[in-house]
Amino acid sequence: MIEVLAALSASAAVGIRIALPLLSLALLRGEALGSELPILSIIHPSIKLAFLCSWSIIELLASKHLLGQRWLQIIMLISSPIAGAFAATSSAKFLPIWIIAILGGLFAFLLQSVQTAWFYRQQRFPLILVLAQDILSILLAFLAVKKPQIGGIISLSLFWWAIGSYQNSAKWYSKQKSRDR
Repeated sequence: MIEVLAALSASAAVGIRIALPLLSLALLRGEALGSELPILSIIHPSIKLAFLCSWSIIELLASKHLLGQRWLQIIMLISSPIAGAFAATSSAKFLPIWIIAILGGLFAFLLQSVQTAWFYRQQRFPLILVLAQDILSILLAFLAVKKPQIGGIISLSLFWWAIGSYQNSAKWYSKQKSRDR
């Protein structure tokens, strides 16, 4: 059960941001992220670390500007299932990797799609929300490694919030659609 909670916490962190929590997970675990996956094990760890550092800096800087937020929303929506699967499998020890990967990928995609819907409704995220996202993603990555029970509870709370938010976004979208007719 702790393994599932750690996977949920890691994939929730990646559902909020992509590179920053992956970098945090790699640094906290002290091992090469994705080394247990055949595709990522052929890439040298220093190349993976350099890529994650570069992408984290781009993510941090681009998220503070409107055009950067728009590009990041597109890129993160596309890459969140893959990154969520990688992050979730980093904690898999006893359960089959493919189950954890599917769970983590879907959860990261759900959180990212809800963020995209909110971004679409508001046209821009305020700077305080962007900073809160950065802090929450690092906190969830930390909790996935050090305190998976707490990270899992926070992730399940985010899941509950995401379902309610998705329903509100669907109502808003249908109201906008009927108003445009």
